[in-house]
Amino acid sequence: MSDERRPPVEAVAKAMWAEDRASRGLGMELLEVGEGRAKLAMRIGETMVNGHGIAHGGFIFALADSAFAFACNWTGEVTVAAHCQITYLRPARLGQRLVAEAVETFREGRNGITDVRVRTEEGETIAMFRGHSRTIGGSILQAETRP
Repeated sequence: MSDERRPPVEAVAKAMWAEDRASRGLGMELLEVGEGRAKLAMRIGETMVNGHGIAHGGFIFALADSAFAFACNWTGEVTVAAHCQITYLRPARLGQRLVAEAVETFREGRNGITDVRVRTEEGETIAMFRGHSRTIGGSILQAETRP
């Protein structure tokens, strides 16, 4: 999509957030968006702790994945995950507020790569995530063209 036809990043994020029941349902907050970047936060609640008394990795992955989604959809073209991986570096604990910062590091044609760092509010890195994206067609701002 050419720059002159590209919608504002904030409008794309607002439309995505309105439909993102999963992220909102987990208590995530959309903090910042920009061209190829996004920042989301989530507090680890009672139902997010596993049998070891630490945050279940699936919830940390979900936070990173949501930040990835906002970072790679900035152009307004529907873009989805093709492959994702996460490395857990430290445990997150009940009550901690985690912040995921995503930066799209590569985009060419329909393919992209986005790196996400998940940290505590104090700045301690909890996990590193890498998502490979694929643009599949359709516009986020025109619901009738979504696949």
